[in-house]
Amino acid sequence: MSDIMQARRTVVARILEGDGKASRTQRRAAFDNAVLAEPLRTLIDKVAKYASTISDDDIATAKASYFSEDQIFELVVCPAIGQATRPYDTAVAALKAGTETNTYAPLDPR
Repeated sequence: MSDIMQARRTVVARILEGDGKASRTQRRAAFDNAVLAEPLRTLIDKVAKYASTISDDDIATAKASYFSEDQIFELVVCPAIGQATRPYDTAVAALKAGTETNTYAPLDPR
């Protein structure tokens, strides 16, 4: 396994399973962009899909709902990394499938 793949797995494991202020359940749901209660739902969805639209008001709304800054930070990092890893995982799976099915193909088919 390449160093980058190991580093990616380590980061994902740390944010999902490591110690944190937000619960592991909340972090997993945020990583998966799954349904969370408001105001987190809107904030997490924006992070995953429309990051440029996040405003100070979005963060203030989460803080007003009794989430600490540490919890908000953790819950914002999770969907950002989750959204980035999905296409990466798809690409790695496609490369793996492509190389496994073509193990006997000539390097230069001319």
